[in-house]
Amino acid sequence: MKVVIIKYGAGNVRSVLYALERLGVFAEVSDDFDVIRTADKVIFPGVGEASSAMKYLQEKGLDKLIPTLTQPVLGICLGLQLMCDSSEEGNTKCLGIFPQKVRKFPDVMKVPQIGWNNVFDLKTTIFNEVKENSYVYFVHGYYAELGDYTIAKADYIMPYSAALHRDNFYAMQYHPEKSGSVGEQMLRNFINL
Repeated sequence: MKVVIIKYGAGNVRSVLYALERLGVFAEVSDDFDVIRTADKVIFPGVGEASSAMKYLQEKGLDKLIPTLTQPVLGICLGLQLMCDSSEEGNTKCLGIFPQKVRKFPDVMKVPQIGWNNVFDLKTTIFNEVKENSYVYFVHGYYAELGDYTIAKADYIMPYSAALHRDNFYAMQYHPEKSGSVGEQMLRNFINL
């Protein structure tokens, strides 16, 4: 199986590689169109700022490629946000795979949300053998609104989309690669799709 992690200058690639290796899966990191297009699974991770990340994707033409992929694609953290329609971070037009808007958390609590939080209302096979209210690791100051493609929720100040799914595209706001055995199960489920 060929697994490719999209290279676009946004962090946490190494931790995703290590998490996959623990599952016995060895991935390639690439921004090459042919390498990405011919992968069996594609992972679109990210830590960083939306507008600069989108600028890099546009410079490489990846903003046109990613929405056309037909194999299973998993966005993680910033990857989820960039797969949405737009983000308030830098007033950024994103990839539009999910018709949700990404909004900034209100400043009424500690922002960004850093640490463990539970996820609930789990839907789809990506959560096979994952219990309701399992804890996963979050680091984010922006969130995707709830919508028709929400497959898991979290609550921090308000309920929001912890995970999204549309066709072959999946996305998680939290970091499965840093979420212990629960995150490992989610990654395993994605690889086994």
